[in-house]
Amino acid sequence: MSRKAFHTRAFVALGAVALAAGSLSALPAASTDTGVQSTYVVLFKAGAKSAGAQSAVESAGGTLVANYAEIGVVIARSSQSGFAAAMNRTAGVDNAVATGAYGIQGASAANGAAPASKLQTWGDSLSAAQWDMRQINVPQAHEITAGSRSVIVGDIDTGLDFTHPDLAPNYDASRSTDCSSGAPQPLAPGNDVVGHGTHTAGIIAAAANGTGVIGVAPNVRIAGIKSSNDDGFFFPEMVICSFVWAATHGIDVTNNSYFADPWLFNCRNDAVQRAIWNAERRAIGYAQHNGVLVVASEGNDATDLSHPTVDTTSPDFPPNSDVERDITNACAVVPVEVPGVVGVTATGSKRLKSYYSSYGVSTADVAAPGGDRILQVIQPGGGRVLSTFSANGVICSAALTVIENGAKYCYLQGTSMAAPHATGVAALILSARGDLKPGALSAALQQSTNALTCPTDLSIYAPFPQNSGAPQTCQGGPGHNSWYGSGEVDALKAVN
Repeated sequence: MSRKAFHTRAFVALGAVALAAGSLSALPAASTDTGVQSTYVVLFKAGAKSAGAQSAVESAGGTLVANYAEIGVVIARSSQSGFAAAMNRTAGVDNAVATGAYGIQGASAANGAAPASKLQTWGDSLSAAQWDMRQINVPQAHEITAGSRSVIVGDIDTGLDFTHPDLAPNYDASRSTDCSSGAPQPLAPGNDVVGHGTHTAGIIAAAANGTGVIGVAPNVRIAGIKSSNDDGFFFPEMVICSFVWAATHGIDVTNNSYFADPWLFNCRNDAVQRAIWNAERRAIGYAQHNGVLVVASEGNDATDLSHPTVDTTSPDFPPNSDVERDITNACAVVPVEVPGVVGVTATGSKRLKSYYSSYGVSTADVAAPGGDRILQVIQPGGGRVLSTFSANGVICSAALTVIENGAKYCYLQGTSMAAPHATGVAALILSARGDLKPGALSAALQQSTNALTCPTDLSIYAPFPQNSGAPQTCQGGPGHNSWYGSGEVDALKAVN
């Protein structure tokens, strides 16, 4: 389904849904114990009641993981082959679908004392490599504000190494959680074994402390919300848990550098995919209704999300289970295509769209540095973005790893790196202008940009076609186009 540009979109305003007990269903006679626990998302119909979900789940041979009554979604586990069928007979249930068989990987990849409100000089020991921050005028913005301690950014990702010296000063433990089970749990040390979440968090809020790198908003507080398993797959129960947590724990902005399982494109003419889409959309809408701006990456498939034709990625779990399928605008990507979400494309050091960045006239709201190792090479790092990395992270090669004063940093590229730049700029806007509702904050972010026009010569992108094999194309004018939205974010404009 196509969408208009964000400034014409309306938020999905979902109030709390009153939920109470429904009728229970016993397992069908043909049900067997598979010996393998599967996770299920149980989507209730709008206005249906689920206070009796635990009894219904147990009657169907399962265990309740979480009942998100605010949005009418239940997470459960069961090894019974007939669990979904039994739950689908329960009063008020729209659909119960298993999530453990599929997954989409990420798009790449205690509070300390507040630092000074302004930076008299800019740069930490590795900041000479931060071309991305200079490109969007972060040093100049920090002369006005480097962020407010009252602003809380939730990084919904693979976790967070909160012991990293560039992140520990800004870590908010009370607003951090581990949703990898489908229900919130404390975030434990060593939780980010992928490293992706620690990298995106550093782009947003690495402290200005003399060592390592500096984030876009180094004075704001950062909450780690782990929304994947340790293999980097973002299953529905994890995504739903994460947005309900953000909605109920005072998060102002969330960064989302991933695509949600089970398919890259969720086609709503399929009952299972539609249930996943609706459950995740409810959770995101609930967060937006509770004052959370949701920022998301466009993806790294060089694909026009507004005119999709082929999906070659899904499902990508278990390995080698992906199939090529024809798709239309009835198929959408979560979270970037959920109404109200700010979509971010990636640029490189020449302010051109990165060769890999997906785009779309209805999905791209702003652009931000994500790096480009082929068309826009800059040294050190070969055009990639340098940021913090977890001590036990696995996705950074030795050639791209930097050790500074015993801490780990990594050069990476992707729209995963672009989205946190935009998230950090949104945090600066809140710091400078005070409390803004998500719609007003999104509008302010889109106004805090430098317009970029569609290139007249697209020949350099010819070696990087879309998944369908069609060439990449750019639609629109300088005010808004499919490659850059309203333009590349500008931190100085944001705080002025």
